[in-house]
Amino acid sequence: MPLQLSFAHATACGPREENQDALRLVAPAPELAASKGFLFALADGVSQCADGGLAARATLQTLALDYYATPPTWGVAQSLDRLLTAQNRWLQANGGGQPLLTTLSAVVLRGQHFTLAHVGDCRVYRWHAGHLRQISEDHVWDSPGMQHVLTRALGLDRHLVVDYQEGELTDGEVFVLLSDGVWATLADTQIAAVMREHPDQLEQAAQTLVNAAHLAGSQDNASALLVRVERRGSGNLGDTLQQLRQWSLPPALKPGQVFEGWTVKGLATHSRQSLLYRVEDAQQQAWLLKTLPAERHDEDGAQQGLLMEEWFLKRVAGRYFPHVHALPGRKHLYYVMRDYAGQTLAQILARDGPLPLGQWQDIAHKLLRALGMLHRRNILHRDIKPENLLLGDDGEIRLLDFGLAYSTGLSTDRPNELPGTPSYLAPECFGGAAPAPGQDLYAAGVCLYQLLTGHYPYGEIEAFQHPRFGMAVSANRYRPDLPDWLERILARSVHADPGLRFETAEEWLLALDQGERHGLEVRAVPLLAREPLRVWRGLALASLLLNLVLVVWVLQHS
Repeated sequence: MPLQLSFAHATACGPREENQDALRLVAPAPELAASKGFLFALADGVSQCADGGLAARATLQTLALDYYATPPTWGVAQSLDRLLTAQNRWLQANGGGQPLLTTLSAVVLRGQHFTLAHVGDCRVYRWHAGHLRQISEDHVWDSPGMQHVLTRALGLDRHLVVDYQEGELTDGEVFVLLSDGVWATLADTQIAAVMREHPDQLEQAAQTLVNAAHLAGSQDNASALLVRVERRGSGNLGDTLQQLRQWSLPPALKPGQVFEGWTVKGLATHSRQSLLYRVEDAQQQAWLLKTLPAERHDEDGAQQGLLMEEWFLKRVAGRYFPHVHALPGRKHLYYVMRDYAGQTLAQILARDGPLPLGQWQDIAHKLLRALGMLHRRNILHRDIKPENLLLGDDGEIRLLDFGLAYSTGLSTDRPNELPGTPSYLAPECFGGAAPAPGQDLYAAGVCLYQLLTGHYPYGEIEAFQHPRFGMAVSANRYRPDLPDWLERILARSVHADPGLRFETAEEWLLALDQGERHGLEVRAVPLLAREPLRVWRGLALASLLLNLVLVVWVLQHS
């Protein structure tokens, strides 16, 4: 069920000539609301600066437009922080030698959660079951006579510090955003009384708060913005997508059949999780159509998972990921992606064995760049393994199968589930650690270790096994020709302690680049390691000859 809200606002100049308060309410289309949420913001321009009204209005205009232009997979706080940091620089640069200052309180409501971004002395309250609770902090001097002097505001300092707060929504609660022209005159008890008198009339409550402040003697602009949570939304984006797109599964498809404009060539794979058909478009371009088996039609989370998989793939478009078709006329639950000629790294490893160093290096760089792109978009793949890495005939590496992909704030896991393939799961996953980028990097480390050695660093791990991780087997045990620097990088990438592994794909790439600057010279393997029998025979023969010489010398001198 999508999040359902009611909202109202009111503002007035009061005795001042200009209203330097600004309010913004953004209720986007349902799918965008599910990924980015509803935005409500109140800004109070500082009258002592060059143009407080301009600062407030420009800040809310930028926030309302640019917040929804940030990647849909970014966290709310991450998006707001990037925008507010940039807006702070803009205010400092455009004051004509004088400061452009404004306070700001912004609340984003999405699904079952809220995020508050706050700087300055506007206030945000939560009103529920007859109780009013302030959740923002006033950034003012805590000294007599200085209570209205700001310690923090947009445009005030080079380094902006914003308070962020996240929490769960409650059905029926009201978020109350007030400028200091209201709360500085009305006590919390008076604010609560107004909310109590108008329990179902938000517009009347907002207007009453503004009017009461001026009647009580407020000399400032007064503004109020009220948002009531009528009903919380779904726990994740997949649930909302399913509610927005009530599609049935396609029928069983047969070769030669034309289905919604696609010519079916045959069944590519059939597993318990999914069906994959090879299809062609009108131009005879090869594609893959992915859907669910009929027995998963009513399985909890199955349809949401397929919709989320397509949603993620559309938002990581690039050279390392399959291209997904837009499907404007779709009427069933499936999605279509390009069919690339090539082989998975699992197929190559099974056929040819461990990779040569040169080919391995190229694959390692491309895999890490792909993971870097994913993680910058706040997406975790969670099933990195050779079977899901396609080496195309064009030389590109592509990450396949986003069925387990995860984005914080948009995805949820079922309790007691351990998504992924056991041998590639980071040790902390078995202890219930929350999804994190480092787990993808660990899986990449196991994958790259395997491609060089043909083995797992801790041995193969079976499903339902509870492994213990000690020290990984050195890759040099299987590949004595590896340079020392590369062996150290592999050991770090699969270390059992997440604090000792690479934190980001970029850090790992830098380590590879630095190692490669010293050359990829193949380390000479000692003769004793290559031909131990010949070495020991030679030593025995030399010892025998030496003994004969000594015997002859003794006989000659006796």
